[in-house]
Amino acid sequence: MKYAAYCLLTCVLTLAIPATGFARVASADVERSGRDQLTITWSDDNPVDIYAGDRPDFPMKQAAVVLHDSTSGTYVIAHAGLARRYYILFDRRDRQRIKVAERLIPLQQGSNFRDIGGYAAAGGKHVRWGLIYRSGAQPLLTSADLDTVHGLGVSQLVDLRSNEERVIAPSRIVNVPYAAVGYGLADLMRAAPGTPLRNGADIYRNFPVLLAPQLKIIFAHLLHETTPIVYNCSAGQDRTGFATAVILGALGVPYDTIIADYHLSTRYRHPEFEMPPFDPALASGNPALQMFAAYRSRPDWNIPQPLMDKDGKPFLGGAFDAIKDKWGSLDAYLQKEIGVSPAQIAQLRRDYLE
Repeated sequence: MKYAAYCLLTCVLTLAIPATGFARVASADVERSGRDQLTITWSDDNPVDIYAGDRPDFPMKQAAVVLHDSTSGTYVIAHAGLARRYYILFDRRDRQRIKVAERLIPLQQGSNFRDIGGYAAAGGKHVRWGLIYRSGAQPLLTSADLDTVHGLGVSQLVDLRSNEERVIAPSRIVNVPYAAVGYGLADLMRAAPGTPLRNGADIYRNFPVLLAPQLKIIFAHLLHETTPIVYNCSAGQDRTGFATAVILGALGVPYDTIIADYHLSTRYRHPEFEMPPFDPALASGNPALQMFAAYRSRPDWNIPQPLMDKDGKPFLGGAFDAIKDKWGSLDAYLQKEIGVSPAQIAQLRRDYLE
């Protein structure tokens, strides 16, 4: 009886492991460990080969092998340069694979500019790399930074900032189709109607309505272009975090993963590059400059703060609470407020998952 139970359990576990796709190699990551050095880390009980390519859809059979038959879990590329590279980790035993890339785009004077690819999503698939980028403001990008951004093939920039922010800190990314929807800074800094303003989560409760016009632009691009897009706010964490959460949610990325991506802003922000220098004396009469002047008067202004309340609840949860209260679910919000149908969600998953 015990042997029969063991065989049944073994059979169930075997059937639960997919024979193809991206599953065996786990916890794969690429981080820049120096200006000219990348470190690839992974978790796998089996030996892996690592293949490298210079575009996100590179075919493994035509790619160069940079590491062969390794069980070390770590590989350092000492002379990686700054060019965008993508890597496939191939499990030699079960022949499964996962694609990884550097999440943060290495910019000299950029903030929080990163790829949202690679996350596990619906149907056991992963979000495609190299198509959807999120960012902070870009008023201080260097010429080299602009070359890097244009090298990504970005074909649409959607600016989520208020009128005042866009005037005092215009993006340096040019020669790319640009879209923004006008609203005032005061509209941003208030809670949703009928909600008292107590903390950051209350401001987020207003995002599903405030940012609906911008999300319509983003999803129209995602549905009709399938070419790289970048969207940003000032810090690349709040409004951008909400937009990213909606996109990842539409692609079937689990909530915990969405929250983990949201909190990466605390790690990847560079506040000193999000606003050009200005004379605080000029802030009088300009609410945006007043806000940023007050922010920069704090001794810790250039240290990103955790995006959660005193109880550890992420501010982003306020937006999801508002969606649940008014629309019932993210899918219903997408359909009723953004105009994205279930059939279009299925299309997005075909186009942006692999």
